Order: sequence, then C-alpha cells, then structure tokens
Amino acid sequence: MVGEVAEIEQAIGQENLARVMAGLYNQWWIQRREKETEWRELRNYLFATDTTTTTNSTLPWKNKTTLPKLTQIRDNLHANYMDALFPNDNWMKWEGASREDSTIKKRQAIEAYLKTKLKESKFREEVSLLVYDYIDYGNAFGEVRYVNEQHVDDETGQVLTTYNGPKLKRISPFDIVFNPVASSFAKSPKFTRYIKSVGELKVDVEERPDLQYKKSAFNKALDIRNSISMFRQEDINKADAYIADGFGTLQEYYQSGMVEVLEFEGDFYDKDEEKLYKNRIITIIDRNYIIRNIENPSYIGKDSKAHVSWRKRPDNLYGMGPLDNLVGMQYRLDHLENAKADAMDLTIHPPMVIKGEVDPFEWGPETTIHLQEDGNITMLPPNPAAFQVNNELQALMNTMEQMAGAPREAMGIRTPGEKTAFEVQSLQNAAGRIFQNKVNQFEVEFLEPLLNTMLESAKRNLDLPELAKVYDDDFGVQDFLSITKEDLTARGMIRPIGARHYAARAQLLQNMLGVFNSPIGQMISPHVSPKLVAKMVEEYMGFDQYGFMQDNAAIFEMAEQEKLKMQIQQQMQQQAQEPSMEENMVNQQVNQMEQQVGMSDVSDLIEAEENSDLPPDVV
Repeated sequence: MVGEVAEIEQAIGQENLARVMAGLYNQWWIQRREKETEWRELRNYLFATDTTTTTNSTLPWKNKTTLPKLTQIRDNLHANYMDALFPNDNWMKWEGASREDSTIKKRQAIEAYLKTKLKESKFREEVSLLVYDYIDYGNAFGEVRYVNEQHVDDETGQVLTTYNGPKLKRISPFDIVFNPVASSFAKSPKFTRYIKSVGELKVDVEERPDLQYKKSAFNKALDIRNSISMFRQEDINKADAYIADGFGTLQEYYQSGMVEVLEFEGDFYDKDEEKLYKNRIITIIDRNYIIRNIENPSYIGKDSKAHVSWRKRPDNLYGMGPLDNLVGMQYRLDHLENAKADAMDLTIHPPMVIKGEVDPFEWGPETTIHLQEDGNITMLPPNPAAFQVNNELQALMNTMEQMAGAPREAMGIRTPGEKTAFEVQSLQNAAGRIFQNKVNQFEVEFLEPLLNTMLESAKRNLDLPELAKVYDDDFGVQDFLSITKEDLTARGMIRPIGARHYAARAQLLQNMLGVFNSPIGQMISPHVSPKLVAKMVEEYMGFDQYGFMQDNAAIFEMAEQEKLKMQIQQQMQQQAQEPSMEENMVNQQVNQMEQQVGMSDVSDLIEAEENSDLPPDVV
C-alpha cells in the first residue's frame, strides 16, 4: 500500500542515515504545519478569558467579552465520554481464543493482573488526557512502555520499587508525525519526538539495558556539548539554519542542557542498498547520531502506539475534531455579544450632536450646560435592532451543542401528543446515537489495542511473580493472586466493554419494559423463566459483584424468617407458662420462712393472716 514504507537515499553510514531520517521527519512536520495552526486557534478559544487572544481581537469593538460555549461543549463531552468508558470497575474482560485460554483461572489471572496494573499506573487519569486530545484535536495518540519506577529511602538507603509493569503514556499530537496517506496508522512509518535532559538520557543508557542504547553514540553527543564552549560565535554561524524545534539556533540548543530524541518506527527502504528493512526502531539524538537501530521486539509484530480520530477523512489519517467546525460559530457568537454590549453602552452614553456655540462641559448627572442663542445639543438614538440578537445568540449555542454530538435528554424528533416512558426513552436513545458512535470508536480503535499491547508487554518483561488484587465472591473479602508469566501466556483479546455495555444495557432495559408492560408481556409471561430474567438483569446491571441474586433466594429467606418467628413464639409461650419474677421472689421468701420456723407454724400464721380483718402488721 502507498505510504506504508519510508523511502530514503544517500544514507551510507550511520550518521548519514540519522541526518536523512531527521530530514524526513522535518519534511512531514512542515507538511502538517497548517493543521497545527488550526489546532492552536481552537486552543486559544478554549482557554480564552477575553477576545484579545483570539481572532476576534481584530474586530473594532470596545467590549472584549467571550462566551465560552466551545469550552462548555468540551467539558460536557469529556464528562460523558469518561462516564460511558468507565461505568463501573468491570469495564473490560478477557476473551480466550480456545477452551484452554478461556478457563476461569486463566481469565481471573489476566483480568486481576491488568486491573491491578491499570489502577497503580493511573490508567484512567491518562485516558482522561487522551479524551481531551480526542475532543480538542480530533486525534489521540498513546503508547505503552514497560517501566520500573524506583526511589531510594532517605533513612535506610534501600531502593524501593514504586511501580513495575506496563504503563500508558499520552503522546501530544504536536510531538508525532507520520505518513497520512498510509492505509492505517499501525502500518504507517512514524516519528515520535521526545525531549529529555542529558541526565535522564544518561540514566536510560546506563540503567536500562532493555532499551539497547549505544553508549558510544551518547558519548559523541556529550563530546559535542563539552567542546561547544570552545567555539566562537562565527564558528557556529554556518549552522544557524539548523533549528531544533523549540530551541532556536544550534548553539542555543546545545547549551540548553536538553536532548532532542527522534524515534522512527516502521518499515523503510534504502534505495542505495536496494534493501527493505522491516519493523525497525531507530532512535536518533541531536538529529546526528543513531543511538539505537534494532528490530521491534514486540510479539505482536508492530509498534506500541495507537491512534484514533474523531471524524475520519477519506485518504487521510489525520481526522477532524467535534469542535473544528464550530470555531467560526464561536467567532460569530463573540461578535454578536460584543456588538450588543457596545449598543448598550451607546444607549447609556449616546453620542451627542452639538450645534452652534456651546460652552465646554463634562457630560454627567446634574451637569450645567451653557448654550448660546443658536446652540443645541441632540442625543443620537441607538438602532433598536441591535437589541434583537439575544434570540440569535441562543439559537447559535443550541446549534453548536447539536453539531458537536453532545448527548442531550431530548434531541430526537418529537411527534404531537403525550409520550409514554417507552417513547421518551426511545427519543433519548436516538438523541445520543452520534455520541455513542464516537465513544465506541474511541473504545474499539484506541483502548482495545493499547490494553492488548500492555498485556503483551507484561508477558515479554515479567520475570518474577507479582501479586494482583482480586475480590473473593464467596467470602466477600479482598484476596491476592500470585501472577506468573505462564498465567499471562494465552491466545485471546482484552475487550473494553464499558461504552458498548452502557449502550446495550440502556437498549435492552428499554425493550424489556416496553414488552412486559404491554399486552404481549401478559401473553408470554407463562413461558418466561424468572431465573433467566434474574441472571440477565444481574449481568447487564452489574449486580453480579454483589451476589444477591441466587436461585430461589427469596423463598429460602422467607422460610428462614418463618422458622425464626416460630422459635420466638415458642420461647414466648414457655416464658408465659413459667412463674413471674414476683412469684419466684414470694416462693423464695416462703421457703426461707419454712426452713426457719417449720411448716405447721408457717401454715397457722398464714391462715390467721388470711382470716383476720386486721391489717397484716397488727396480726
């Protein structure tokens, strides 16, 4: 396919290859500069506090207010995208390619490992930034790296590992270029630009043998920096045409303490050697030295980067964003708002027409104005049509909201008459179809390949067993599994199902309510299994993690309640048959008296007390 192989020539020797590669990067970057200009204009509108920083600054208005409608749409889309992508903790699942790869143990191990690593590496926070790129630029770029983050305890001097595993990294759309006419981003050769300090690069060279960086190339770059201070300005003037992005001249770049790293990934064809190099990683520093030139070690046979575009273009991998077409409407929105504000100012402080001789005065409350015989002052009335723009402003904002594909409660076509709950739900689903399509696109084209790349990276780099958190449904407690490389070795796919589950659940429940609340529901009710319906509701509503839906659970619990009631009633009956506390006390007193004076005397005393009319004390 066209655009899937980078063609180079005159690249004899490693340094010449580095310069040719750097030239190809610069060529692709220049071809994209017009698109970057559009991105910057949109970004200025999103973060503007007034119109002085936007293209509206050229308008001759006194007022400089901006209505942040684009910003509001951006925040609305971001909040709804994140809510749909991560509706609960079970937003992804493992699908094995065979029976052995689909066992409960294998699925539990893979899902538990990934969930633990995603949480520890702050995966959702990174996806949040990528969703912003998806909205702002219409293009989101991410890559997976296997990192081992450590720090030294100041008290003990012990090296502690804070995180070890695959990690998602956002790539700014300004820092990556590729061939936009390739059939897909995965097959396109691409350059990614990184900026590192000299110390950071030295750490990678000396402490990351897995990167396979050449120490000799790094030492050459250091020698240039060490010797640059001996050169005079006129010795470097010949290199002024060489500008590393963001550093100015070559001298300013070398003295900045930073290193520009260009990383090429993909296939390239050397015309001089007539040789095709497949799936290569070439890392260039200072646009002069190749510090790495290896075959991509990934098991899946491609690089670790992924890309998704919001609105796809034909024959062009660079997509459009939901806000790109709305910049002009935002321009008009600010134009009308400031025109209305200026008209209000003219109403409060109207221009005056002075005729004849009028003494100088200051316009204000209770001002005394001296006029000559032919003098006259007239206030020019404003055009009343200037105050009729409020309706147009509201219509513009509503149109912008709809065109961005933001989910709204009722954007579907409404027919006359009252609506049932089923009909309202249908309208809501119809209103969110654009939104649902775009969030599904982000999930399938972007998150899915990144998650599978993270799993592949873990298989390739995991040496020692690691603990992963898992929830024990039987005992309702958190447990830990020891995950090994063999546990992660399986054929299959990780599927993010948050957004698709979100839409399917809404549609399914809507259909269920519509059917069972209709006469058809009454007709088919004898043939519907309550157990299967309960299982379906448990799965689609995410209730399975709580385990409160079990076979005939309500019947067993009711029987248990009845059993408890019977036990309590028996206890109460036994207590009713037994003597009361007062009777027990009287009996105890009688027993004590019998033991002291004898049975006959006590009996005579009691009989005399009962027959006597006198009070007991007298007797």
